[in-house]
Amino acid sequence: MNANGTSIQGVSRAQKRERTFEFSLPVLVQGFDAADREFSERTVISSLSAKEAVFMLRARVMIGIKLNLNLQVPQTSMLEKPLELCVSGTVQYVRSDTSFKNKSQLVSMKLDSDFQIQPLAS
Repeated sequence: MNANGTSIQGVSRAQKRERTFEFSLPVLVQGFDAADREFSERTVISSLSAKEAVFMLRARVMIGIKLNLNLQVPQTSMLEKPLELCVSGTVQYVRSDTSFKNKSQLVSMKLDSDFQIQPLAS
């Protein structure tokens, strides 16, 4: 501990930043929209970290609603076979703007800590 009673270890933990990746990765989003209708929509993840996913969505959703994401991870030189990552989470931010194509909205989703990774079905 230092002179003001704070732990150096605690300070460094608070200052660590979550690694965020910005790219285009296909995703299938499933859940219930603002009118409580079930929907399934293909879109693209624009930003992803261990705790958050950001994407555009045509279906109208509300903050606090649970959604499921199925991301397709393509085969690479380090990954022998393509994979599917299944994760769920809660919508934490929604921004609608008439300038977005197809009247989409920007959605930010806080991801749950549990997920499934499985081979992509051919």
